[in-house]
Amino acid sequence: MDPSLPCFLLFIFVIGCVKCSLDSHHHHNGTRHFEYCVLGAGPAGLQMGHFLSKAKREYIILERNSGPGSFFNKYPRHRKLISINKIYTGRQNREFNLRHDWNSLLSDKPDLLFKRVSSEFYPPADAFPLYLSMFVKELGLRVRYGVDVGRIRATQSATGVSYVLTDQHASDYTCSVLLVATGLWVPQKVEFVGSELVEGYESISTNPEDYKDQAVLILGKGNSAFETAQSILGKASRVHMLSSSPVRLAWQTHYVGDLRAVNNELLDTYQLKSLDGLVEARLEKIVIARRKEQVGRKPGVKKREKKGKLYLTLKKYKQNQDKRKNSSEVTGEELPGYHIDNFSTRNPYDRVIRCLGFRFNFSIFDSSACPPNSDNAKGRLPGVTAWYEGKNTPGLFVLGTAAHSRDYRSSAGGFIHGFRYTARAVHRVLERRYHSNPWPSTKLSTTQLLSWILKRVGEASGPYQMFEVLGDVVLLRGSHCEYVEEFPIQALPQFSSLSGREVSSHGLVVVVMQYGKKKIDYLGRNRAETDWTRAWKSNFLHPVLYYYDTLPTEEEMKLRPHGWPLPRPKAIHHMVEDFLTEWEGPISHIQPLRRFLERCVQTDLRSFYAESCFHSSLTHRKPPLFCQQGYLKRQGVAPKSRLRQHVHDPGLMPTEQDADTSGADPAFPNYLAQAGASMSSGLRLDL
Repeated sequence: MDPSLPCFLLFIFVIGCVKCSLDSHHHHNGTRHFEYCVLGAGPAGLQMGHFLSKAKREYIILERNSGPGSFFNKYPRHRKLISINKIYTGRQNREFNLRHDWNSLLSDKPDLLFKRVSSEFYPPADAFPLYLSMFVKELGLRVRYGVDVGRIRATQSATGVSYVLTDQHASDYTCSVLLVATGLWVPQKVEFVGSELVEGYESISTNPEDYKDQAVLILGKGNSAFETAQSILGKASRVHMLSSSPVRLAWQTHYVGDLRAVNNELLDTYQLKSLDGLVEARLEKIVIARRKEQVGRKPGVKKREKKGKLYLTLKKYKQNQDKRKNSSEVTGEELPGYHIDNFSTRNPYDRVIRCLGFRFNFSIFDSSACPPNSDNAKGRLPGVTAWYEGKNTPGLFVLGTAAHSRDYRSSAGGFIHGFRYTARAVHRVLERRYHSNPWPSTKLSTTQLLSWILKRVGEASGPYQMFEVLGDVVLLRGSHCEYVEEFPIQALPQFSSLSGREVSSHGLVVVVMQYGKKKIDYLGRNRAETDWTRAWKSNFLHPVLYYYDTLPTEEEMKLRPHGWPLPRPKAIHHMVEDFLTEWEGPISHIQPLRRFLERCVQTDLRSFYAESCFHSSLTHRKPPLFCQQGYLKRQGVAPKSRLRQHVHDPGLMPTEQDADTSGADPAFPNYLAQAGASMSSGLRLDL
């Protein structure tokens, strides 16, 4: 053992203690001021912590529990996550692999991935807090545990609004910017007559034995409802599921929050008529009640058997509404079977379970700091702008699942594999607004644009997971362009102020991934489009490019066609869907894209050999851009060497010795090598 090691360990221990005592000293000593406060050490809070830490900002993450991701210590109740953990993709590309890893957070450490804690495709829930602890430790994030913030209020000062958070010890934390990442954990309840007789998903037994030979009614048809049903199917005598809308299947809607195949065994037992079933009714209109004892009747066997059982009836069948309107006892005449003898849920249940999902905890916000309820999702979420700032709460941003109102029921913003990217977008907005750092961009020669778009479309995970929400924005500048990645496209009208980058008179192209808008049979015969001339009819996820000559206005954004992520552009191009999600076919993908881009930039984007450039320089007043930026600056493909080499070696860039004399523009780094770009008219010749 290294003799200096014990000293080193002791040193760490002492430093650690000093740090602890400093922390606790500040903690009990009234107010602490921070530039950024992140509320909640779940996946979204820690993801933002990484970006703040990397940018060397002054921040603190406050967590009321004793460790990160505490939601997952309890939920899902039956302990199986439905976020896929696909470890083998056949590819080494880290960015591409994130398309199929739904649990890892983004960081600069290539091995800080979820697969280190679990290799299961649907991992156990306990693995997640384990992963988050590892994330905190390896990145050295500043998290303060055991701080239960009970009140948040806004205060106005000369420098603007700041937020004051008060914890359970009456200590205050003052924050210039508040990032709320508290998730959704308050159980969603619906009030109806008899709702007090219902058990909640948050407190039911998860031991299937407790449901032996019982008839169970589950309220809800989402993943928690089906997960509960699935766990008791083998023991319960019958399981019925009731909610206002029919079940939505994720493989039909492409929305990962809808019912996933891993939880849907009850659909089989329903459709194959094995005593389980689904029914629709508005929860506000139902009554859950016990049968009222009837006076003067001999207690027969049947009567005793029904004692304590719960009946489902409808509000309209309840008599003398005024006197016992809210009583959870019913007479025989108030049961549905009395009115309709084949009423589907006429038989009584042993227990009724509520599985209606969760809502945001609005209760800790003072009226001065409370974001409004969302217009969608039954108002369960806070309403936020397209850049995730609370509407009417400047400087308060919502991250993670709680920010899902922007893409509720449509994209992946309510899930780790979506909100890890929206957190990064919010961080870029913060860097621009509070530190004057423009949104990162890549400067490209216009001749490199085709290759760069193909690279992004082939591997980028952000626009792929946050389809129709995050898109790449290409700012055209004539012979060059700026490539801005993963901008929240609903905020396009505010692009210049949010990103710090200007749009020129040449216009812009937005690259978005989207699904087709037509409802079809997704397992039917004609589900996929393979003909590139009909690419606009693609049904599955595919890239769409929108060309605008000026930024769309707020008004145009509001009036965009129904179901469209963006307003109608000057020109639009769909790249035909691809079974392998590899958009690199020379004829089906690359050539149509090149022609579309040529139309946008008004120039020839083909690549040429030196001989052709020589010929066109002699015969044309203005040779193609590729020749201007390549051959005419003494770069090009030498005639003798094999083509294959030039696909892999960036042959079009100056070599070491002629770099000084070539007059090559140093502003353009050698991106082509990274892009794996082919050096000949967009066709891949290395196949």
